[in-house]
Amino acid sequence: MSPPARNELGTFLRSRRRLVRPGDVGLATTGQRRVPGLRREEAAMLAGISHEYYLRLEQGRDQHPSAQVLAGLARALLLDESTTRYLFDLARPRPPRGPAPRPPAEQAPEGVVQLLEAWAGTPAYVQGRTLDVLAANRLARALSPIFTPGVNLVRRAFLDPAVRELYRDWAAMTEGTVAGLRAQAGADPDPALTELVAELSRDSERFADLWDSYEVRPKSAGRSLLDHPIAGPLDLRYEKLAIGYPAVGQQVVVYHAEPGSPTAAALAALAVDPSEQHAG
Repeated sequence: MSPPARNELGTFLRSRRRLVRPGDVGLATTGQRRVPGLRREEAAMLAGISHEYYLRLEQGRDQHPSAQVLAGLARALLLDESTTRYLFDLARPRPPRGPAPRPPAEQAPEGVVQLLEAWAGTPAYVQGRTLDVLAANRLARALSPIFTPGVNLVRRAFLDPAVRELYRDWAAMTEGTVAGLRAQAGADPDPALTELVAELSRDSERFADLWDSYEVRPKSAGRSLLDHPIAGPLDLRYEKLAIGYPAVGQQVVVYHAEPGSPTAAALAALAVDPSEQHAG
């Protein structure tokens, strides 16, 4: 017997519906509500479709609504541009996919690895499609042991207590990590990512909650607030630079500080190789 088809669209609609407060869409909030967010009939009305048809969508009896219906749903659920694209992708028909051979292990391009090492004063590393660290320069590794080749950043963020101590903004960091992972994976994630999500959903309640919220937010730049055991408090910016073919899906992540800031001075001190600190 073949496994039942996934109802990802219905799960998405239920999750996002519960995040919308009636007052946000101009609905009165009189009376007691058994569930948070919008009722099904309210979501249907706002989307311009019948309650019966909306129910079919949540139950998975129709998984490929028209573009007009999808636009109405996006409007009713207050989806931003990235999450709307994700909704449209969820509803796109896909051919049946049988078991696929596991792709070879990812490797960072040799030229990019050499470039990282040339940036001696700038922490930088390469992350793969499922946020495995594929390469990192010395200053990135000095910034945190998680920036070490072979480490999966998502797994360590949720399961390693040391990471929670390192990040002063751990809650915001983990929320952004999951939203970025959804954006990077798209609506049809590959088997390796599916396995990672299953593992973390089992082992981390916070990851499961964040993944089920269906936040979709690409991460191309941002800020990290660290409490480094040697350098002290660090306020760092990061930029994510996409690597082209054949390493599609890989990114170079570069950290930097505001010029002249205490973080810039602390980063410069951290960049000094310990073997050189006692030279002369």
